Amino acid sequence: MTAGVFFAVLLILALLAFVAGQKKALTQAASLGGVRYLDSLPFYYGMLAAITCAVPALLLGGLWTLAADAAVNALFVAGLPAAQRDLPAVELQILMNTIKNSASGHMDASAAVEILEAGARYRELAVKSNALAFSLLVALAVAGFALAWWRTTPVLQARVQVEKVCRGFLIACAMIAILTTLGIVVSVLFESIRFFRIVPPAEFLFGLEWSPQIAIRADQAGSSGAFGAVPLFTGTLLISLIAMLVAVPAGLMSAIFLSEYASFTVRRVMKPLLELLAGIPTVVYGFFAALTVAPIVRELGLELGLAVSSESALVAGLVMGVMIIPFISSLSDDVINAVPQAMRDGSYALGATQAETIIKVIIPAALPGIVGGVLLAVSRAIGETMIVVMAAGLAANLTANPFESVTTVTAQIATLLVGDQEFDSAKTLAAFALGLLLFVITLLFNVLALHIVKKYREQYE
Repeated sequence: MTAGVFFAVLLILALLAFVAGQKKALTQAASLGGVRYLDSLPFYYGMLAAITCAVPALLLGGLWTLAADAAVNALFVAGLPAAQRDLPAVELQILMNTIKNSASGHMDASAAVEILEAGARYRELAVKSNALAFSLLVALAVAGFALAWWRTTPVLQARVQVEKVCRGFLIACAMIAILTTLGIVVSVLFESIRFFRIVPPAEFLFGLEWSPQIAIRADQAGSSGAFGAVPLFTGTLLISLIAMLVAVPAGLMSAIFLSEYASFTVRRVMKPLLELLAGIPTVVYGFFAALTVAPIVRELGLELGLAVSSESALVAGLVMGVMIIPFISSLSDDVINAVPQAMRDGSYALGATQAETIIKVIIPAALPGIVGGVLLAVSRAIGETMIVVMAAGLAANLTANPFESVTTVTAQIATLLVGDQEFDSAKTLAAFALGLLLFVITLLFNVLALHIVKKYREQYE
Protein backbone atom coordinates (compact mmCIF):
# COMPACT_ATOMS: atom_id res chain seq x y z
CA MET A 1 0.00 0.00 0.00
CA THR A 2 1.33 3.38 -0.95
CA ALA A 3 0.21 6.54 0.77
CA GLY A 4 -1.02 7.98 -2.51
CA VAL A 5 -3.30 5.00 -3.24
CA PHE A 6 -4.69 5.06 0.30
CA PHE A 7 -5.46 8.77 0.19
CA ALA A 8 -7.07 8.43 -3.23
CA VAL A 9 -9.35 5.61 -2.07
CA LEU A 10 -10.16 7.47 1.16
CA LEU A 11 -10.98 10.66 -0.74
CA ILE A 12 -13.36 8.78 -3.05
CA LEU A 13 -15.10 7.14 -0.09
CA ALA A 14 -15.38 10.50 1.71
CA LEU A 15 -16.91 12.15 -1.37
CA LEU A 16 -19.38 9.29 -1.72
CA ALA A 17 -20.25 9.60 1.98
CA PHE A 18 -20.79 13.35 1.59
CA VAL A 19 -23.11 12.89 -1.38
CA ALA A 20 -24.98 10.01 0.26
CA GLY A 21 -25.43 11.81 3.58
CA GLN A 22 -26.65 15.00 1.94
CA LYS A 23 -28.99 13.11 -0.38
CA LYS A 24 -30.50 11.08 2.46
CA ALA A 25 -31.09 14.26 4.48
CA LEU A 26 -32.83 15.87 1.51
CA THR A 27 -34.94 12.76 0.92
CA GLN A 28 -36.05 12.65 4.54
CA ALA A 29 -36.78 16.38 4.49
CA ALA A 30 -38.92 16.00 1.38
CA SER A 31 -41.01 13.33 3.07
CA LEU A 32 -41.57 15.65 6.05
CA GLY A 33 -42.48 18.69 3.98
CA GLY A 34 -39.24 20.59 3.34
CA VAL A 35 -35.70 21.38 4.47
CA ARG A 36 -37.06 23.46 7.35
CA TYR A 37 -37.85 20.24 9.21
CA LEU A 38 -34.14 19.31 9.35
CA ASP A 39 -32.15 20.28 12.44
CA SER A 40 -29.27 21.47 10.22
CA LEU A 41 -28.68 22.35 6.58
CA PRO A 42 -28.18 19.37 4.23
CA PHE A 43 -24.55 20.43 3.72
CA TYR A 44 -23.75 19.65 7.35
CA TYR A 45 -25.23 16.16 7.06
CA GLY A 46 -22.93 15.50 4.12
CA MET A 47 -19.91 16.94 5.95
CA LEU A 48 -20.63 14.85 9.04
CA ALA A 49 -20.87 11.70 6.91
CA ALA A 50 -17.55 12.50 5.18
CA ILE A 51 -15.86 13.18 8.52
CA THR A 52 -17.20 9.96 10.04
CA CYS A 53 -15.88 8.06 7.05
CA ALA A 54 -12.44 9.65 6.69
CA VAL A 55 -11.18 10.87 10.07
CA PRO A 56 -10.96 7.51 11.94
CA ALA A 57 -9.18 5.92 8.99
CA LEU A 58 -6.78 8.86 8.75
CA LEU A 59 -5.95 8.72 12.46
CA LEU A 60 -5.38 4.97 12.39
CA GLY A 61 -3.32 5.32 9.20
CA GLY A 62 -1.11 7.91 10.89
CA LEU A 63 -0.55 5.64 13.88
CA TRP A 64 0.22 2.73 11.58
CA THR A 65 2.75 4.81 9.66
CA LEU A 66 4.57 5.56 12.91
CA ALA A 67 4.52 1.99 14.17
CA ALA A 68 4.70 -0.05 10.94
CA ASP A 69 8.49 -0.22 10.66
CA ALA A 70 8.94 -1.26 14.29
CA ALA A 71 6.19 -3.88 13.99
CA VAL A 72 7.67 -5.41 10.81
CA ASN A 73 11.15 -5.42 12.37
CA ALA A 74 9.86 -7.16 15.50
CA LEU A 75 8.06 -9.84 13.46
CA PHE A 76 11.07 -10.38 11.23
CA VAL A 77 13.54 -10.61 14.14
CA ALA A 78 11.24 -13.12 15.85
CA GLY A 79 11.57 -15.36 12.78
CA LEU A 80 15.38 -15.22 12.65
CA PRO A 81 17.52 -18.16 13.82
CA ALA A 82 18.42 -18.08 17.50
CA ALA A 83 22.09 -17.35 16.73
CA GLN A 84 21.16 -14.15 14.90
CA ARG A 85 18.28 -13.20 17.17
CA ASP A 86 20.55 -13.27 20.23
CA LEU A 87 23.23 -11.02 18.75
CA PRO A 88 24.21 -7.85 20.64
CA ALA A 89 21.97 -4.89 19.92
CA VAL A 90 24.54 -3.08 17.77
CA GLU A 91 25.36 -6.13 15.65
CA LEU A 92 21.68 -6.97 15.25
CA GLN A 93 21.00 -3.41 14.08
CA ILE A 94 23.79 -3.66 11.51
CA LEU A 95 22.39 -6.98 10.28
CA MET A 96 18.89 -5.51 9.96
CA ASN A 97 20.21 -2.52 8.03
CA THR A 98 21.97 -4.87 5.61
CA ILE A 99 18.80 -6.93 5.17
CA LYS A 100 16.74 -3.79 4.57
CA ASN A 101 19.19 -2.62 1.93
CA SER A 102 18.85 -5.98 0.22
CA ALA A 103 15.05 -5.78 0.46
CA SER A 104 15.02 -2.35 -1.13
CA GLY A 105 17.22 -3.51 -4.02
CA HIS A 106 20.31 -1.52 -3.02
CA MET A 107 22.59 -4.58 -3.01
CA ASP A 108 23.85 -6.41 -6.07
CA ALA A 109 23.60 -10.12 -6.75
CA SER A 110 27.15 -10.72 -5.48
CA ALA A 111 26.01 -10.37 -1.87
CA ALA A 112 25.76 -13.38 0.40
CA VAL A 113 22.97 -15.77 -0.42
CA GLU A 114 21.72 -15.65 3.17
CA ILE A 115 21.41 -11.88 3.03
CA LEU A 116 19.57 -11.94 -0.29
CA GLU A 117 17.16 -14.57 0.99
CA ALA A 118 16.60 -12.63 4.20
CA GLY A 119 15.98 -9.48 2.15
CA ALA A 120 13.39 -11.31 0.07
CA ARG A 121 11.64 -12.53 3.24
CA TYR A 122 11.69 -9.02 4.72
CA ARG A 123 10.25 -7.55 1.52
CA GLU A 124 7.50 -10.18 1.46
CA LEU A 125 6.65 -9.50 5.09
CA ALA A 126 6.52 -5.75 4.44
CA VAL A 127 4.22 -6.24 1.45
CA LYS A 128 1.87 -8.44 3.48
CA SER A 129 1.91 -5.90 6.30
CA ASN A 130 1.01 -3.07 3.93
CA ALA A 131 -1.76 -5.11 2.32
CA LEU A 132 -3.23 -5.95 5.71
CA ALA A 133 -3.07 -2.32 6.83
CA PHE A 134 -4.68 -1.13 3.60
CA SER A 135 -7.51 -3.64 3.98
CA LEU A 136 -8.14 -2.69 7.61
CA LEU A 137 -8.12 1.04 6.89
CA VAL A 138 -10.48 0.73 3.93
CA ALA A 139 -12.76 -1.50 6.00
CA LEU A 140 -12.76 1.13 8.75
CA ALA A 141 -13.63 3.86 6.24
CA VAL A 142 -16.47 1.75 4.83
CA ALA A 143 -17.73 1.07 8.36
CA GLY A 144 -17.69 4.82 9.02
CA PHE A 145 -19.62 5.33 5.77
CA ALA A 146 -22.27 2.85 6.93
CA LEU A 147 -22.45 4.37 10.41
CA ALA A 148 -22.92 7.87 8.97
CA TRP A 149 -25.68 6.63 6.68
CA TRP A 150 -27.45 4.95 9.59
CA ARG A 151 -27.17 8.02 11.85
CA THR A 152 -28.49 10.51 9.30
CA THR A 153 -31.93 11.49 10.59
CA PRO A 154 -33.80 14.82 10.60
CA VAL A 155 -33.21 15.29 14.33
CA LEU A 156 -29.45 14.73 14.14
CA GLN A 157 -27.57 17.89 15.18
CA ALA A 158 -25.16 17.68 12.29
CA ARG A 159 -24.00 21.30 12.39
CA VAL A 160 -23.13 21.12 16.09
CA GLN A 161 -21.09 17.95 15.62
CA VAL A 162 -19.26 19.28 12.54
CA GLU A 163 -18.38 22.46 14.41
CA LYS A 164 -17.09 20.39 17.34
CA VAL A 165 -14.80 18.48 14.99
CA CYS A 166 -13.57 21.72 13.40
CA ARG A 167 -12.97 23.24 16.83
CA GLY A 168 -11.03 20.17 17.91
CA PHE A 169 -8.93 20.36 14.73
CA LEU A 170 -8.11 24.02 15.37
CA ILE A 171 -7.19 23.26 19.00
CA ALA A 172 -4.95 20.42 17.83
CA CYS A 173 -3.18 22.75 15.39
CA ALA A 174 -2.62 25.27 18.17
CA MET A 175 -1.36 22.55 20.50
CA ILE A 176 1.15 21.41 17.87
CA ALA A 177 2.80 24.83 17.96
CA ILE A 178 2.77 24.91 21.77
CA LEU A 179 4.07 21.36 22.14
CA THR A 180 6.78 22.00 19.55
CA THR A 181 7.96 25.01 21.52
CA LEU A 182 7.91 23.03 24.76
CA GLY A 183 9.78 20.18 23.10
CA ILE A 184 12.49 22.52 21.87
CA VAL A 185 12.84 24.16 25.28
CA VAL A 186 12.92 20.84 27.15
CA SER A 187 15.47 19.25 24.80
CA VAL A 188 17.77 22.28 24.91
CA LEU A 189 17.35 22.57 28.69
CA PHE A 190 18.16 18.88 29.24
CA GLU A 191 21.39 19.05 27.26
CA SER A 192 22.29 22.37 28.86
CA ILE A 193 21.98 20.82 32.33
CA ARG A 194 24.42 18.12 31.23
CA PHE A 195 26.81 20.83 30.08
CA PHE A 196 26.57 22.76 33.35
CA ARG A 197 27.45 19.58 35.23
CA ILE A 198 30.80 19.70 33.43
CA VAL A 199 31.36 23.47 33.22
CA PRO A 200 30.27 25.74 36.10
CA PRO A 201 27.54 28.23 35.09
CA ALA A 202 29.59 31.13 36.47
CA GLU A 203 32.48 30.27 34.17
CA PHE A 204 30.15 30.04 31.19
CA LEU A 205 28.24 33.25 31.88
CA PHE A 206 31.15 35.44 32.99
CA GLY A 207 34.19 33.84 31.42
CA LEU A 208 36.18 36.05 29.04
CA GLU A 209 37.81 33.33 26.92
CA TRP A 210 36.13 30.99 24.45
CA SER A 211 38.24 28.05 23.28
CA PRO A 212 36.11 24.87 23.20
CA GLN A 213 38.43 22.79 21.01
CA ILE A 214 39.83 19.51 22.27
CA ALA A 215 43.60 19.69 22.63
CA ILE A 216 45.93 16.92 21.55
CA ARG A 217 48.66 17.68 24.12
CA ALA A 218 48.26 18.72 27.72
CA ASP A 219 50.52 21.77 27.24
CA GLN A 220 48.26 23.36 24.61
CA ALA A 221 46.27 26.49 25.48
CA GLY A 222 42.93 24.78 25.06
CA SER A 223 43.88 21.54 26.77
CA SER A 224 41.12 21.85 29.34
CA GLY A 225 38.86 23.99 27.21
CA ALA A 226 37.67 27.52 27.87
CA PHE A 227 33.93 28.09 27.80
CA GLY A 228 33.46 31.75 28.64
CA ALA A 229 30.54 32.97 26.48
CA VAL A 230 31.08 36.70 27.01
CA PRO A 231 33.10 37.16 23.77
CA LEU A 232 30.37 35.43 21.76
CA PHE A 233 27.56 37.59 23.08
CA THR A 234 29.71 40.70 22.77
CA GLY A 235 30.28 39.89 19.10
CA THR A 236 26.59 39.14 18.61
CA LEU A 237 25.53 42.44 20.15
CA LEU A 238 28.19 44.39 18.25
CA ILE A 239 27.16 43.05 14.84
CA SER A 240 23.46 43.38 15.67
CA LEU A 241 23.98 46.97 16.83
CA ILE A 242 25.74 47.90 13.59
CA ALA A 243 23.00 46.19 11.59
CA MET A 244 20.26 48.04 13.43
CA LEU A 245 22.06 51.38 13.00
CA VAL A 246 21.85 50.73 9.27
CA ALA A 247 18.43 49.11 9.04
CA VAL A 248 16.28 51.14 11.43
CA PRO A 249 16.83 54.62 9.93
CA ALA A 250 16.80 53.34 6.34
CA GLY A 251 13.78 51.10 6.85
CA LEU A 252 11.75 53.65 8.81
CA MET A 253 12.55 56.53 6.44
CA SER A 254 11.69 54.43 3.39
CA ALA A 255 8.39 53.42 5.03
CA ILE A 256 7.53 57.07 5.72
CA PHE A 257 8.39 58.04 2.16
CA LEU A 258 6.36 55.23 0.61
CA SER A 259 3.29 55.81 2.79
CA GLU A 260 3.24 59.61 3.05
CA TYR A 261 5.16 61.17 0.16
CA ALA A 262 5.41 58.72 -2.76
CA SER A 263 2.82 58.75 -5.52
CA PHE A 264 0.82 55.65 -6.32
CA THR A 265 3.04 54.83 -9.32
CA VAL A 266 6.28 55.26 -7.39
CA ARG A 267 4.96 53.18 -4.48
CA ARG A 268 3.80 50.40 -6.79
CA VAL A 269 7.31 50.13 -8.23
CA MET A 270 9.53 50.77 -5.22
CA LYS A 271 7.77 48.66 -2.57
CA PRO A 272 8.15 45.32 -4.44
CA LEU A 273 11.75 46.19 -5.33
CA LEU A 274 12.53 46.93 -1.70
CA GLU A 275 10.90 43.72 -0.52
CA LEU A 276 12.99 41.72 -3.00
CA LEU A 277 15.88 42.13 -0.56
CA ALA A 278 14.08 39.79 1.86
CA GLY A 279 14.03 37.03 -0.76
CA ILE A 280 17.78 36.95 -1.41
CA PRO A 281 19.44 33.92 0.24
CA THR A 282 21.70 34.80 3.15
CA VAL A 283 24.61 32.95 1.57
CA VAL A 284 24.44 35.42 -1.33
CA TYR A 285 24.67 38.27 1.16
CA GLY A 286 27.67 36.47 2.64
CA PHE A 287 29.39 36.31 -0.76
CA PHE A 288 28.60 39.98 -1.33
CA ALA A 289 30.05 40.91 2.05
CA ALA A 290 33.22 38.84 1.64
CA LEU A 291 33.98 39.68 -2.02
CA THR A 292 32.67 43.24 -2.42
CA VAL A 293 32.05 45.08 0.84
CA ALA A 294 35.07 43.79 2.77
CA PRO A 295 37.68 44.99 0.21
CA ILE A 296 35.98 48.39 -0.03
CA VAL A 297 35.91 48.83 3.76
CA ARG A 298 39.50 47.67 4.07
CA GLU A 299 40.73 50.12 1.39
CA LEU A 300 38.80 52.99 2.95
CA GLY A 301 40.31 52.13 6.30
CA LEU A 302 43.84 52.16 4.86
CA GLU A 303 43.22 55.56 3.31
CA LEU A 304 42.06 56.90 6.68
CA GLY A 305 44.96 55.27 8.51
CA LEU A 306 42.83 52.63 10.23
CA ALA A 307 43.75 48.98 10.60
CA VAL A 308 40.75 47.04 9.28
CA SER A 309 40.76 43.26 9.40
CA SER A 310 39.86 41.31 6.27
CA GLU A 311 36.96 39.87 8.30
CA SER A 312 35.36 42.44 10.56
CA ALA A 313 32.20 43.11 12.53
CA LEU A 314 31.65 46.28 10.51
CA VAL A 315 31.36 44.44 7.20
CA ALA A 316 29.00 41.81 8.62
CA GLY A 317 26.89 44.46 10.34
CA LEU A 318 26.58 46.63 7.25
CA VAL A 319 25.47 43.79 4.99
CA MET A 320 23.18 42.36 7.65
CA GLY A 321 21.59 45.78 8.05
CA VAL A 322 20.84 45.90 4.34
CA MET A 323 19.35 42.43 4.55
CA ILE A 324 16.86 43.32 7.31
CA ILE A 325 15.77 46.68 5.89
CA PRO A 326 12.67 45.08 4.25
CA PHE A 327 11.49 43.67 7.59
CA ILE A 328 11.37 47.12 9.17
CA SER A 329 10.24 48.94 6.02
CA SER A 330 7.38 46.64 5.10
CA LEU A 331 5.95 46.29 8.63
CA SER A 332 6.34 49.99 9.38
CA ASP A 333 4.68 50.89 6.08
CA ASP A 334 1.68 48.69 6.86
CA VAL A 335 1.39 50.13 10.37
CA ILE A 336 1.65 53.73 9.19
CA ASN A 337 -1.01 53.14 6.54
CA ALA A 338 -3.26 51.69 9.27
CA VAL A 339 -3.28 55.01 11.18
CA PRO A 340 -6.75 56.53 10.67
CA GLN A 341 -6.94 59.32 8.12
CA ALA A 342 -8.99 61.33 10.62
CA MET A 343 -5.87 61.81 12.74
CA ARG A 344 -4.03 63.29 9.77
CA ASP A 345 -6.97 65.52 8.86
CA GLY A 346 -7.29 66.77 12.42
CA SER A 347 -3.60 67.66 12.51
CA TYR A 348 -3.80 69.51 9.20
CA ALA A 349 -6.93 71.34 10.42
CA LEU A 350 -4.96 72.68 13.38
CA GLY A 351 -2.37 74.13 11.00
CA ALA A 352 0.36 71.49 11.28
CA THR A 353 2.59 70.83 8.30
CA GLN A 354 3.00 67.38 6.79
CA ALA A 355 6.35 66.90 8.52
CA GLU A 356 4.90 67.95 11.87
CA THR A 357 1.95 65.60 11.37
CA ILE A 358 4.30 62.70 10.67
CA ILE A 359 6.55 63.41 13.65
CA LYS A 360 3.94 64.33 16.27
CA VAL A 361 0.87 62.34 15.21
CA ILE A 362 1.53 59.44 12.84
CA ILE A 363 4.78 58.08 14.30
CA PRO A 364 3.53 58.10 17.93
CA ALA A 365 0.26 56.44 16.88
CA ALA A 366 2.10 53.78 14.87
CA LEU A 367 4.90 53.30 17.40
CA PRO A 368 3.71 49.90 18.77
CA GLY A 369 3.76 48.38 15.28
CA ILE A 370 7.09 50.01 14.48
CA VAL A 371 8.59 48.61 17.68
CA GLY A 372 7.29 45.18 16.70
CA GLY A 373 8.94 45.45 13.30
CA VAL A 374 12.23 46.57 14.83
CA LEU A 375 12.21 43.67 17.30
CA LEU A 376 11.49 41.23 14.50
CA ALA A 377 14.51 42.66 12.70
CA VAL A 378 16.61 42.34 15.87
CA SER A 379 15.65 38.67 16.16
CA ARG A 380 16.55 38.17 12.51
CA ALA A 381 19.93 39.82 13.06
CA ILE A 382 20.73 37.83 16.21
CA GLY A 383 19.87 34.55 14.48
CA GLU A 384 21.88 35.17 11.31
CA THR A 385 24.76 32.76 10.69
CA MET A 386 26.01 32.69 7.09
CA ILE A 387 26.91 36.38 6.83
CA VAL A 388 28.82 36.18 10.12
CA VAL A 389 30.75 33.08 9.09
CA MET A 390 31.74 34.51 5.71
CA ALA A 391 32.30 38.15 6.65
CA ALA A 392 33.10 38.37 10.38
CA GLY A 393 35.05 35.17 10.89
CA LEU A 394 35.05 32.68 13.76
CA ALA A 395 37.55 34.33 16.11
CA ALA A 396 36.07 34.79 19.58
CA ASN A 397 37.62 38.18 20.29
CA LEU A 398 36.38 40.20 23.25
CA THR A 399 36.39 43.64 21.65
CA ALA A 400 34.15 46.59 20.90
CA ASN A 401 36.25 47.57 17.87
CA PRO A 402 34.07 47.10 14.76
CA PHE A 403 37.18 46.83 12.58
CA GLU A 404 38.30 43.56 14.19
CA SER A 405 37.16 40.02 13.56
CA VAL A 406 34.50 38.68 15.91
CA THR A 407 32.04 35.81 16.02
CA THR A 408 28.47 35.30 17.21
CA VAL A 409 26.53 32.74 19.18
CA THR A 410 24.79 31.24 16.15
CA ALA A 411 28.04 30.92 14.21
CA GLN A 412 29.63 29.03 17.09
CA ILE A 413 26.60 26.75 17.45
CA ALA A 414 26.87 25.86 13.77
CA THR A 415 30.61 25.26 14.14
CA LEU A 416 30.28 23.08 17.22
CA LEU A 417 27.64 20.81 15.67
CA VAL A 418 29.27 20.30 12.27
CA GLY A 419 30.48 16.77 11.49
CA ASP A 420 30.58 13.74 13.75
CA GLN A 421 30.28 14.79 17.36
CA GLU A 422 30.46 13.09 20.73
CA PHE A 423 27.47 14.22 22.76
CA ASP A 424 29.18 13.45 26.04
CA SER A 425 31.84 16.14 25.62
CA ALA A 426 31.61 19.70 26.87
CA LYS A 427 32.53 20.96 23.40
CA THR A 428 29.34 19.61 21.82
CA LEU A 429 27.08 20.27 24.80
CA ALA A 430 28.22 23.89 24.81
CA ALA A 431 26.11 24.47 21.69
CA PHE A 432 22.95 23.68 23.67
CA ALA A 433 23.96 25.98 26.51
CA LEU A 434 24.52 28.78 24.01
CA GLY A 435 21.12 28.08 22.46
CA LEU A 436 19.42 28.18 25.85
CA LEU A 437 21.05 31.47 26.79
CA LEU A 438 20.15 32.96 23.41
CA PHE A 439 16.56 31.83 23.93
CA VAL A 440 16.41 33.54 27.34
CA ILE A 441 17.83 36.78 25.94
CA THR A 442 15.34 36.77 23.07
CA LEU A 443 12.53 36.14 25.56
CA LEU A 444 13.60 39.15 27.61
CA PHE A 445 13.58 41.28 24.45
CA ASN A 446 10.03 40.15 23.71
CA VAL A 447 8.87 40.93 27.25
CA LEU A 448 10.37 44.40 26.96
CA ALA A 449 8.66 44.89 23.60
CA LEU A 450 5.28 43.87 25.02
CA HIS A 451 5.74 46.38 27.83
CA ILE A 452 6.51 49.18 25.36
CA VAL A 453 3.62 48.25 23.07
CA LYS A 454 1.19 48.09 25.98
CA LYS A 455 2.31 51.50 27.24
CA TYR A 456 1.74 53.28 23.95
CA ARG A 457 -1.47 51.43 23.14
CA GLU A 458 -2.95 52.69 26.37
CA GLN A 459 -2.00 56.18 25.33
CA TYR A 460 -3.32 56.19 21.76
CA GLU A 461 -6.26 53.80 21.81
